[in-house]
Amino acid sequence: MIGSPPIRVLVVDDEPVALAAHAEYVRRLEGFEVAATAGGMGAALAVLNDPATRPIELMLLDMNLTDGHGLDLLRRVHGLGLVPDVVAITAVQEIHVVRSAIALGITAYLIKPFTFAAFREKMESYRGYHYALADRTHTSQDAIDSALSTLRPRGRLQLPKGMLPETLRAVADWLRIQGRAASATEVAAGLAMSRVTARRYLDHLVETGSAAKAPRHGSPGRPELEYSWLRAR
Repeated sequence: MIGSPPIRVLVVDDEPVALAAHAEYVRRLEGFEVAATAGGMGAALAVLNDPATRPIELMLLDMNLTDGHGLDLLRRVHGLGLVPDVVAITAVQEIHVVRSAIALGITAYLIKPFTFAAFREKMESYRGYHYALADRTHTSQDAIDSALSTLRPRGRLQLPKGMLPETLRAVADWLRIQGRAASATEVAAGLAMSRVTARRYLDHLVETGSAAKAPRHGSPGRPELEYSWLRAR
C-alpha cells in the first residue's frame, strides 16, 4: 500500500546460509523490511520480547530448530500475549505438524525447497491480507472476506510454454545439491538431457531469482556460462 510503512519481519532459521538467503529474499520485496534474524527459538523470543524493539508484524519460521521446535515457539509466543503473523518456511511435511501449525494460527505454509517466485507469491498475498486489516478498530463482513481471499492460492505459477514442472524441479534439485556453479553442459550430462533443454530451464531459474549466472573464467575457447544456486535449501 502506497505510503504505508513496511511490514517488519523476523526471519527464524537454524541454518545460517538459509537464514541469510531468506532475509535477502525479504529485502528484495516491496513493502517489507527485515527487522531481525534469529538462529533459534531462544534468539527469536529475545527479539520478540525486547521492549526497545518495535513490534514484529510477521515471522518467517522454520519448524526444525536446534533449541526447540517451531510449534513450541508458536505456543510460547501466544503464551506471552504476542500476536505476530506467521508464515512457516520449512522442509517439514508431516501432516500432524501442518495441522498443528494451522491450528496455532499460521497464515501460510511454504515447503522447502522453493523458488523465489513461489516465495514472492506467498509474501505478496500476505501483504494484501495485512494491509486489508491494517489500521482498523472495527471492520465489516466484506472487509474480512476480502482480506481472507488474498490468502487463497491463485493457482499454480505458470511456466513458459513447453516447460514441465517435473523437469524444472529436477534441474533445480541437481543444481542445489551440487553446492557449486555448473555449466549447462554439466547439468545436461548429470540429468541425461540435451544442453539446450538444460540451459532453458537454468535460464528460467535465473529469471525467477533462484539461480545466478556468470561467465566461467579460465576455460579455453569461447567463455562458457555457469549457473549457481542462490538458496540454501
